[in-house]
Amino acid sequence: MKLSLPDFLTPSSQDNSPAYGEDSAYEDSAYEDSAYEEPAYEEPATVRTRREGPVLYVELHAPGTGNAVTEAMLDELLEAVTAPDPEVRVLVLSGAGDDFCLGGDRAEFADWLEEDPTGRGIRVAGEKARRVCEAISGNRAVTIARVQGKAIGAGLALALACDLRVGADTAGFRLPELALGLPTAWGGLLPRLIHEVGAARVRELILTGRAFDAAEAHALSVLQRVVPENELDQAVQAWAKPVVRRPEAALRVTKALLNSYAAATRMADPSFLDAELMASVAAAGRRTPPRTPGSDTSHS
Repeated sequence: MKLSLPDFLTPSSQDNSPAYGEDSAYEDSAYEDSAYEEPAYEEPATVRTRREGPVLYVELHAPGTGNAVTEAMLDELLEAVTAPDPEVRVLVLSGAGDDFCLGGDRAEFADWLEEDPTGRGIRVAGEKARRVCEAISGNRAVTIARVQGKAIGAGLALALACDLRVGADTAGFRLPELALGLPTAWGGLLPRLIHEVGAARVRELILTGRAFDAAEAHALSVLQRVVPENELDQAVQAWAKPVVRRPEAALRVTKALLNSYAAATRMADPSFLDAELMASVAAAGRRTPPRTPGSDTSHS
């Protein structure tokens, strides 16, 4: 018996992505030879990198999905941001297309639960998310988030893992996990957010799930700078230019000190539990029978 998925994990009926084999670029008649073997193609990269001297640019590159975070993207991100060349002084994280990152890929999330209702796939991906965010925040290079469009859920976590964050004045942010029936437990987001923003404000943002704009993000220290979108690259360069001139040893030690003192001010940082918490709640929600419609017809 195929188990039903919660509504929030069911891929949208408007999802136009083709199913496997649905969109073929070749006519069958072109390959009548039975000895012909279908060539193996690599999946297109969802993370692209380029190096400009001491600056490494890392771009989330899945604009068709709003740079939704998949397990493949996490693997590629981990490879890109873990132990870069010692000559790299600045790492810039950006997103292709209109949005920085719209969060986790819900269709993939649903597939994981379909394959294993206990949430094993979610645990594996959640552990990768923690390692990616730790690799960004603990990187020996100074990390800069360049944010345009929306940064939602996991997207906000990736940006917040960076040392410096600049956003377009049209950028928007949201933490929708609770409304989706999930805990705010991805990549160590919660302790980092409480440390940067403050417990009272974070509590309100998470419990209501409301969106907030770039101006409020700046007031909350989610962003340290807000500029018109066409000035994002100049703002990144304005930060990178002095950093790359700093002596390597002094820069590395100062970055380590900043991270150490920031960690010391946290009463707790149980981010290693994020994957387990996310998987457990998702699995429990899957087993919960749908609510019988009653007199309450309100919608969230």
